[in-house]
Amino acid sequence: MNVRRLIPTAALAGAVALGATALTACSGAAAGTGSKDGKVGVTASFYPLQYLAEQIGKDHVKVDTLTKPGVEPHDLEITPKQAVRLSGADVVLYLKSLQPAVDKAVAQAGVKNTVDAATLTTLASHGASGHDHGAEPGHSEEGHAHEEGDEHAEEAHGHSQGEAGQDPHVWLDPAKYAEIAKGVGAALEKADPGHAADYRKNTDELVAKLAALDTEFKDGLTNTASKTFITTHSAFGYLAERYGLDQESISGVDPQSEPSPARMKELQAFAKQENVSTVFFETLASDKTAKVLAADTGLKTDVLDPLEGITDKSQGADYFEVMRSNLKNLQKALGSK
Repeated sequence: MNVRRLIPTAALAGAVALGATALTACSGAAAGTGSKDGKVGVTASFYPLQYLAEQIGKDHVKVDTLTKPGVEPHDLEITPKQAVRLSGADVVLYLKSLQPAVDKAVAQAGVKNTVDAATLTTLASHGASGHDHGAEPGHSEEGHAHEEGDEHAEEAHGHSQGEAGQDPHVWLDPAKYAEIAKGVGAALEKADPGHAADYRKNTDELVAKLAALDTEFKDGLTNTASKTFITTHSAFGYLAERYGLDQESISGVDPQSEPSPARMKELQAFAKQENVSTVFFETLASDKTAKVLAADTGLKTDVLDPLEGITDKSQGADYFEVMRSNLKNLQKALGSK
């Protein structure tokens, strides 16, 4: 992923120190963002973790997010003001390697209850460009067959997928998202044991809803005329793997990276060979490359939302609504029987 215009380390450290000083000065209160109103102050790095905190914490938490609606998470810059808020949180939720600026800020904030969502589930390596082959969970050898070549492709695009080439987009697999939800629930219990029973109840309810969503996707994508879809952003490797689909991406995990002319030519031939009907783009990044490819191949365009943020352009008001819109769009593009 490209990291753009990050604030200097010294400035970030100074901002964190300033935040710590200000919080220490608060009279008789714990040094957390939720201390003034008795709620647990949670800072989430971006929408999927914000949503978990809100659904599990409900009235017991006050949730703040570092990535505001409409901001592409990969491009986030941490401001000094955000660094101050981060240092005062009771619980910090982030996903290491997705947002390097956040990784650095979290490391310097020194918050006791810090949760890296990447440690709550198992990450996999998916191609930066080229096929991401679907497979049943635990049988993803085919999806990793071109790992060495993918590393070279990532270098060509000028970005990486994080540590060891791991794909961070785990929330697009409802089963993996449920595993993360359980970890978030446990973190809230630890930070606020007085409301542990509520957190457990809310976690169980959310996990059950995610299991139902998983079933909807399995049932809805079992009988389709095609198993291959093309996206601008290589964010759907886990979804493809879970439901036996093949993802072919124009760019890598950084939606702003520009594909080479050779890559576009390759995709044109691939679309004809595989009878692909639709090129998917997303709401938070440019649809330029999707429209160019679609125009050159006579394909349709549609939205497949990686759910990195919710805006008024999103096809739904929350995670579940957008995921169900994604399912409908996939069914239409793949020819659901």
